[in-house]
Amino acid sequence: MSDKMRLIVMGQQAFGKDALAKLLEKGRDEVVAVYCEPDREGKPIDPIKEFALEKGLPVHQPANFNDQSTLNTLSSIKADLMIMAFVNVFVPEAARNTPTHGSICFHPSLLPLHRGPSAVNWPIIMGSNKSGFCWFYPSDGLDEGDSLLQWECPIDEDDTVINLYFKKIYQPAVDSVLQVCNLFRAGNPPRIIPDEAKATYERRCIKKHARIDWNKPVGQVYNLIRGTNPAPGAWTTLNGEEVQIFDSMRVPGDGVSSKIIDINGEGITVQCIGGRILIKRVRPSGSGKITASEWAATVSLSVGDLLGSENNTNL
Repeated sequence: MSDKMRLIVMGQQAFGKDALAKLLEKGRDEVVAVYCEPDREGKPIDPIKEFALEKGLPVHQPANFNDQSTLNTLSSIKADLMIMAFVNVFVPEAARNTPTHGSICFHPSLLPLHRGPSAVNWPIIMGSNKSGFCWFYPSDGLDEGDSLLQWECPIDEDDTVINLYFKKIYQPAVDSVLQVCNLFRAGNPPRIIPDEAKATYERRCIKKHARIDWNKPVGQVYNLIRGTNPAPGAWTTLNGEEVQIFDSMRVPGDGVSSKIIDINGEGITVQCIGGRILIKRVRPSGSGKITASEWAATVSLSVGDLLGSENNTNL
């Protein structure tokens, strides 16, 4: 292979933009085209598109990769490799295999674990102690295919989605795009065959998955809160009104689950099975984020009230 490769970068949002910027900054290879999702009416321009246009790169936004004209355009670019950095659209085999050496795709989990669109949320929710990222050879299956490389990091007991993704995974993942290119450049890039017996698939983590059941073990409740922080946001109810819960802490103590044990300047302490949750920051319905103690004063919350029940009464 030539020392200088012709690259297509396909991606969205900040990760796609930063991976593209890393390649341009290094300057060893030539980015010959950038692909991203079509513009959405009323939505801001995608950061990768804006950045690519600033750099004078050709940008393509096909609505359908099965379209023959799209495939013809891909073929005319004569790329060596397509780097798929945070891709939300399905790219069929005919499109993926157009570059000389095919395509390589990023995924923020240790494949074959946590295939699916919420791969950062679910390891935390499930109580895993490690995560990471992969670059893999995509197939027509959901996040299926051999891996080129894997990188792992610990999930600490107080990590939220923000901590895990933005403070641990993000920058090493952006930097690794250069390693990806070098592995292809060297010839015979590695193929790590997944153990399908260990594969897991999870759907997108949405609001219905983030409802708190205070009658669960405290570890499960705490993992749900931090595994949905900041999105989609864990939530509970008080007198039928929803409130989202964000920053929290696990604390010891026994008692009647779902009961509010204490309210002070630090926040609201709620009993679960085998321990308690100190809620520090919330978002009431129709409001922005506020401290839990502010919310408690606003709704006249009292020790002994129950969360998550339509009939909040003192016991």
